[in-house]
Amino acid sequence: MSNADQHHGDEIGHVIPIKFLVFICGILLFMTGVTVWVSWFDFTEIDMAEMGIIVAMAVATVKATLVGLYFMHLRWDRPFVGFIFVVSIILVLLMCGLAFLDTNAYQEEIIPGDTALVTEALDKLKSDH
Repeated sequence: MSNADQHHGDEIGHVIPIKFLVFICGILLFMTGVTVWVSWFDFTEIDMAEMGIIVAMAVATVKATLVGLYFMHLRWDRPFVGFIFVVSIILVLLMCGLAFLDTNAYQEEIIPGDTALVTEALDKLKSDH
């Protein structure tokens, strides 16, 4: 009998050592801690209020990639599956980037600056304290 005749489909494709999975889990927990730690910062002092969201999204992207590669076994799957994964990530980033460009183009019309009435109310609140 050849090897093809003996194949029953119940073999394990690859074995991942538990130590390696615990290491990846540790990295994921550390990155969750980084996300929480960054959420405590006030980035308005350096005039980058969006920095918290940017860091959180970057960390979430790395975490999702690690989960996909090692816990969903994409690293050991056929190259075509990896290609589809990478292309889908690129398309999502492209869509988000185009949406952000469109938002910035019309932001002044959508969210106008403080009017005189708002400025007056804020000054009154400051003087009361």
